[in-house]
Amino acid sequence: MSELTGVEWTRRQFVTALAAAGLTGSTMVAGRAVAQTPLDPDEAVRELMAGNGRFVAGKLSSFDHDLEILKAGTVEKQEPFAAVLSCADSRVPVELVFDQSIGHLFVARVAGNMVTPEMIGSLEYGVAVLGVKAILVLGHAKCGAVSAAMKGQEVPGQISVLYQHMMPAIGNEHDVTAAVKANARFQAQLLGESSTVVAKAVKDGALKVVAGYYDLASGRVMLV
Repeated sequence: MSELTGVEWTRRQFVTALAAAGLTGSTMVAGRAVAQTPLDPDEAVRELMAGNGRFVAGKLSSFDHDLEILKAGTVEKQEPFAAVLSCADSRVPVELVFDQSIGHLFVARVAGNMVTPEMIGSLEYGVAVLGVKAILVLGHAKCGAVSAAMKGQEVPGQISVLYQHMMPAIGNEHDVTAAVKANARFQAQLLGESSTVVAKAVKDGALKVVAGYYDLASGRVMLV
């Protein structure tokens, strides 16, 4: 047998433990579905990237989960292993992109994947109450929010209030791809600095905060 990678070994250990406890595809523990595997922060990030690899390869495994059991088992409690702060863009279906199902990811979405007080509060809940092990701030190709902020043009309604949250990261950048990546990195850093809950969890080694870029054409996520 070939040597297993860290993520493969973690997943194999988890499946083996379930089998040893008499738990098969239903993954039921005391009447509820298992969503949070025993991952540390690094393993949580690796699992996100492994899931994205399956998405890119067209080998999704999340559709094989028993959705009725997952729904029934997460009615009273949720235990996601990671949180994702994503843009609201319809072309970025977060759970699909990372090949995850019900109860696995805690997702916060706002145009431009920006850190605002509301987003901080939501993600703090994910860390302090739900116990997520990793937070990924996810930007994406051809982001309309970033492009609009770069142009600074007059727009209808309250769309322009988004600009102030992205401009510190974008600066005088003229390339949209570079600006999107810079914004994701900036928002991840801002989250770690603005939230005492997140900062403490990172300091204690219980949480990892990373930034990523989603390519619409390939479906691949890269850490930036």
